[in-house]
Amino acid sequence: MTENGDALDADLRVSSCERCPALVESRSQIVNGVGPTDADLLFVGEGPGASEDEQGEPFVGRSGDVLDEALRDAGLARADVRITNCVRCRPPENRDPTTGELANCRGYLDAEIDRLAPELIVTLGKVPSQHLLDRSVAITSESGDVLDARIAGASRRVLLSVHPAATLYDRSQRDGFFETIARAAELSGAGGAEGGSGQSRLGEY
Repeated sequence: MTENGDALDADLRVSSCERCPALVESRSQIVNGVGPTDADLLFVGEGPGASEDEQGEPFVGRSGDVLDEALRDAGLARADVRITNCVRCRPPENRDPTTGELANCRGYLDAEIDRLAPELIVTLGKVPSQHLLDRSVAITSESGDVLDARIAGASRRVLLSVHPAATLYDRSQRDGFFETIARAAELSGAGGAEGGSGQSRLGEY
């Protein structure tokens, strides 16, 4: 899918795409990944919801607040990491993206991962986990697992996580989610795991 890679600009953004008629109809804008284009830590979600479609940024709104809080606890700021989605346009009524829609957007995601070459990819929820691993995932029981997967032409280290929204519906998921994000910071070398708050390391980025 070379054409997809060519469609990403220097900031790893897609400026226009008409491949999925239902998503073109339901979106107000394309929601590209945000964060440094050389980040060591990449978070991959499913797709934009209403808040993301409105603001043009992944993981804003309530689930974004949870992710931001977990990042802060791990000694990271949102600006330290890259956050993207499997599909870049909001599905109607916030439904799951279809297999075809995921396939249509996969080249963009692979190109983003290839150019980013992160130390660690964290999948946020069942859909991105299954999409990148190409197998069924029981996300609640597999959350926190680290494995190697061939993604975008290379072996990548992947950490599975529940979606931050899961902590809003089920408070018992919260501690595990925060522990997974702390582990992500440690494994990627991006966090303040050396005893600091992360502030002392900001000059490195």
